[in-house]
Amino acid sequence: MLDLLIHNATLPDGRTNMSVAVQNGRITDVAPGLQAPTLEAVDAKGLLLSPPFVDAHFHMDATLSYGLPRVNASGTLLEGIALWGELKPQLTQEALVERALAYCDWAVAKGLLAIRSHVDICDPRLLAVEALLEVKRRVAPYLDLQLVAFPQDGVLRDPQAMDKLQRALAMGVDVVGGIPHFERTSEQGALSVKLLCELAAAQGKLVDMHCDESDDPLSRHIETLAFETQRLGLNGRVTGSHCTSMHSMDNYYVSKLLPLIAEAGVSIISNPLINITLQARHDSYPKRRGMTRVPELLAHGVTVAFGHDCVMDPWYSLGSADMLEVASMGLHVAQMTSQAAMRQCFEAVTTSAAKILHLEGYGIEKGCNADFVLLQAQDPIEAIRLRATRLQVFRRGKRVAQSPAATAALNLPGRPQTTSLMHSGR
Repeated sequence: MLDLLIHNATLPDGRTNMSVAVQNGRITDVAPGLQAPTLEAVDAKGLLLSPPFVDAHFHMDATLSYGLPRVNASGTLLEGIALWGELKPQLTQEALVERALAYCDWAVAKGLLAIRSHVDICDPRLLAVEALLEVKRRVAPYLDLQLVAFPQDGVLRDPQAMDKLQRALAMGVDVVGGIPHFERTSEQGALSVKLLCELAAAQGKLVDMHCDESDDPLSRHIETLAFETQRLGLNGRVTGSHCTSMHSMDNYYVSKLLPLIAEAGVSIISNPLINITLQARHDSYPKRRGMTRVPELLAHGVTVAFGHDCVMDPWYSLGSADMLEVASMGLHVAQMTSQAAMRQCFEAVTTSAAKILHLEGYGIEKGCNADFVLLQAQDPIEAIRLRATRLQVFRRGKRVAQSPAATAALNLPGRPQTTSLMHSGR
């Protein structure tokens, strides 16, 4: 007897009337119209059954701290970094854990079941590292939390940062991070990329570096990251996050850069909500958008994901753990409005992000983990358009969240009272 059988589902690739059979937390079959004895059956009613959302870039140590100790008045990246520096001495492990767990609750309710979070290692206490490792342990039954050792103050700018980063890795942090554009000089930034990639290669770790998060068209750290990836044989294990300077780069240089990134197998994570908010703050008009060149990267075969980056913290006062909001912003800013491009935006918060995180057992195929979300939409494009309600969220075949369908009761003059479901009904 099956533990769970989902039937009459539409899958993101367009297959309809699909059944998904689950036993012992794994998908045992995916086929049209399966029939089998089961402990629980769910009629998807033709709606979209998707693998869970994945946030490839987040800062959970800072989340939900908005207003502490003050608000970012200028709205700039650098004031946010300075404000985080003011807040760090006031942090307690209890508060960090409490805020992170609250955010994880938001995430699960939104069908977000995997997050890669950067954690600042420049506090000599490594307080945030200890807190998020505890959070990772607590949420493991229902959410995959992958941690990046992130030297927020610069791994060379802070003389003790490399030692603290290595301590964080020894404690159980998963990925080597960096921030080369925040080092004192571009040469120091390039050296930091080299040293951190060598450390990752020696320890068999993945790499995810904040790269060129500025409006400077001459920032070149993603090029260095691609070179070091090739030199050290790290192909497929390295990610450049943000890469907003690419928005302002000379087109001829970018025509050389994109094949280098693709050849090295470096992935890119754009953070549309934050990139469009923080970048181009020094521009008058016309204002640059500040987001990296997503369609062009995709056209070169580069794996691109979207991250939420921040929620209610020193850099961003909004957010709700909704990866469909992230996908929608990415779609609009990158002008990705073709049918194929809109589906790529959905993939940027699901399958592409899962690939970057090297998640095992992800997807809706036989043998995968039984993790999925039933959306009040009939395809990925409608899901983005409506920021579709997450009707049911499953982790290892167990329901971990559910929400009532979005409806509106209409009482219009001259018309009978009706109830309108919040989807197109195609």
